[in-house]
Formats: sequence, C-alpha cells, structure tokens
Amino acid sequence: MQLRDGAHYSVVVVGGGQAGLATSWHLTRQGLDHVVLEADRVASEWRNRRWDSFCLVTPNWQCRLPGFPYDGPSPNGFMARDEIVRYLEDYAGSYDVPLMEGVRATGLDHGFRITTTHGTITAGQVVVATGPYQQPRIPRMAERLPSGITQLHSSQYKRPGQLPDGEIVVVGTGQSGCQIAEDLHLAGRTVHLATGGAPRVARFYRGLDVVAWLDRMGYYSKGIDEFDDADAVRFRVNHYVTGRDGGRDIDLRKFALEGMQLYGRLIDADRSTLRFAPDLRQNLDHADAVSEGIKDSIDAFIAARGIVAPPEARCQPIWKPVQEPETLSLHGISAVVWSTGFQRDDAWIRVPVFDGRGYPTNKRGVTSVPGLYFIGLPWQHTWGSGRFGGVADDAQFLVERVTEWQAGVHWIAGVPRAQRTVA
Repeated sequence: MQLRDGAHYSVVVVGGGQAGLATSWHLTRQGLDHVVLEADRVASEWRNRRWDSFCLVTPNWQCRLPGFPYDGPSPNGFMARDEIVRYLEDYAGSYDVPLMEGVRATGLDHGFRITTTHGTITAGQVVVATGPYQQPRIPRMAERLPSGITQLHSSQYKRPGQLPDGEIVVVGTGQSGCQIAEDLHLAGRTVHLATGGAPRVARFYRGLDVVAWLDRMGYYSKGIDEFDDADAVRFRVNHYVTGRDGGRDIDLRKFALEGMQLYGRLIDADRSTLRFAPDLRQNLDHADAVSEGIKDSIDAFIAARGIVAPPEARCQPIWKPVQEPETLSLHGISAVVWSTGFQRDDAWIRVPVFDGRGYPTNKRGVTSVPGLYFIGLPWQHTWGSGRFGGVADDAQFLVERVTEWQAGVHWIAGVPRAQRTVA
C-alpha cells in the first residue's frame, strides 16, 4: 500500500506494533477508513531491539491480540524472539490491515497535519501507537569511559560473541539487565553487574506459574485508577524473571555464588574507575521482599478460596555480600552494556498534550486534545496495556471513542462532552 501525498484519512494510526495492529483490527471491524504508518516493518522493535536468546517472560496463553489469540502447541511456554516476530507478522496477515511500512511520521501539527518521509497527509483523528521504548537512555557518565571500552545499550546487544574478549560490566537489573547478565554468564563470560532497585518475582509457586495465579486474582485487570499511588505505579520498574528454557527464577545471589561480581547502584565513573553506592545488600533484600510479598498474596488467595495447591517452602537467601564493593577498576574491562531503559521521543508531536515531564496527559489514552489518542503506554489502564495480554481491551476502548467522535460525541481526557454535529 502506497501513501498518497495530500490524502485525507478519517483515522491515522502511527505505529505498526502490537498496539497499532490491535487498534487497526478494531477500526477495520467498524468499517472506519484508516491507515497504519510503520516507520520500519511489522515487529521491527522485537526483531531489531532484542537479543538472540530473548523470550517472553509471560506465558504464551497471555498473547491475546484481538481476533488472534495464541493457538500454538505451547500455551504455557514462552515465545522466543523469532516466534514473536512471526506471531505479529501472521497477525498482520490475518486481516486486511491498511499498513504502510517504511513510512515514518516526522511531524504532527494542529489540524492533524502529518508530515512523513513519503509526503504529507491529514487526519480526522490520530492514534499514536509508537510504544514506550523509543529512545535509549544512557547516563552522561558513559562519556567519561576510555574509548577502548566497547559500550552499547541493551537494545543493541545481540549475543555474547558480539562483545570483545575480556570482562564485561552490565549496568541495571531490570528485566533486560538481568537477562543479558545471565546470557553472558551462561556463555562463560566474567560479568560485573551493577544492581538497582528493581524487584524480582518467582517463576513458579505452589504448582502454577505466578502469572497464572496473578491472573486468577484479577491483578492484570485492575485499573490504574484503583491504585492510591497511580503515578508511582505507572513508572514502576518491571519485576525480573525469565522464560528461558521453559521458565525459571533469576536469582542474583545464585549468580554471585557462581562467580558473577555484584555491586550496588553505579553512581560515577572516570577513565579508570567505576564507583558504586553501598546498597547491594539493600537491593537484593528489596527484590526478595517483593517476591515473597507476592507469594504472601497468593497464599492468602488460596486460603480464602479453599484451593487445593501443593505447599512450597519459602525462598531463603543462599548468598549475602560480606562487604559492599564501592569501586571497580576498568583495567581488564572490555565492554559495558547499559541496561538503563528508554525515554519517550515525542518531539515530532507539536500539539500541546504533554505534562511537565513530557508525558502525554490522558485518561485511558484519551487526551485533552479532541481526536488525539495514545495506546501502548505503560499502565495506560491496566498492567497489560501495550502488552500482548491487555492491549486488546485498550484498543477496543479507544476505537469506541473514535467511533463516537465520528458520530459527534467528543471525549476530552476521558470525559464525554456534549454532542454536536461534526462538519
């Protein structure tokens, strides 16, 4: 499908990942004229920004894109990177999606005039589905490291052999940092891991995947408005765990026993030394406490409903730091992998819809600008927003708002305004 310069569309969806495709599926069912702009090609984020051994941390049965739930042979397994890519490619081929690949939106102005790499179009309404992982975030201290040390962001990491011989520093213990550290560790590399405050979660507990328990408990359908600390929840770091080899815990204490060197939070660097906060013990204890707290809630759920589930002994720390290492010489370090997250890059959107932090003001994706929506934001409505498990509900909700707008009901920041005739 080719972009027609100067064309007008009732709805333009910017982004052809799972959020954009789910939105398009609902728009197609409603018979609404629309187009989906994808800067690269379907599943490009999964294809280009994930390492070779990457796999989902949620079971395949949670992959519930609208009209296309997972129906493969391993519902309790965890799709690997290439399987995820095929799943999205097959989804795009399952219906007549008006997809324009290789077309990047470079500007969105008042009146919904959209400039792209292939011309300019206009839209009656716009759904921004560009995802939360846009611009890699690397701390400025990286500029002070010697030029001989290879540096890359987690989104650039592919495999252990990609990095030069020598010891490797991984900075950050979110999901990517822990899984990359494990990937390097299993390959026999010497790894130094700078920890942070990310929590962990057990893979299995009392006979089931913890995700299955949380799903039964209604955690994944709980709306952000039900939390007292909604803003804190929205920006909370994900729990680390892995689906690798059928799924297992990631226990940094076990890695330490096996020779991985653990440190507290990285706070400074120069040409010869990295410096760390003395909070390694605190970080490990916090991660364990969160995991055990989740088990407490599962125990309470089982007891309250009289569910028959096998008992299970609680986790006991198998390693504790004797001291808090606060420095690391860069002698012998060949590479640093910055697993330090992403930030949004919405500079191309020149519509006053952002708060002081640069976050789009919205309620369930409906912004303060009539006809402009976002989808795929973390905790846009529930934990599953933007993910394979919950984006379908968000897409349905937004397309209902889009349809109502077409009929003259304008929603502003999640609140319906009086009906009027739309010219």
